[in-house]
Amino acid sequence: MSLPSGPEITEADQIKTFKEFLVSYNKLSELCFTDCIHDFTSRTIKKSEDNCALNCMEKFLRMNQRITQRFQEYQMTANENAIAMAQKVNLQ
Repeated sequence: MSLPSGPEITEADQIKTFKEFLVSYNKLSELCFTDCIHDFTSRTIKKSEDNCALNCMEKFLRMNQRITQRFQEYQMTANENAIAMAQKVNLQ
């Protein structure tokens, strides 16, 4: 996700970014809760549930970071190819 920088960040951009964050947070919460919490007979969180939720969250965040990195690498390659193609066309 590319964010505008400096003074051109509008309120609409901030709202959109916050909504995207909330969607991601809700997805993470639902996935980890569904995968890790199975015992509803106690008010306390079991150590195994706590560890599972922590591992789930870390894995989700690492995966999200990795996808973002790969997307940025892809974008850079695509931009380089587009520039090379434009230069090739201009030389002809």
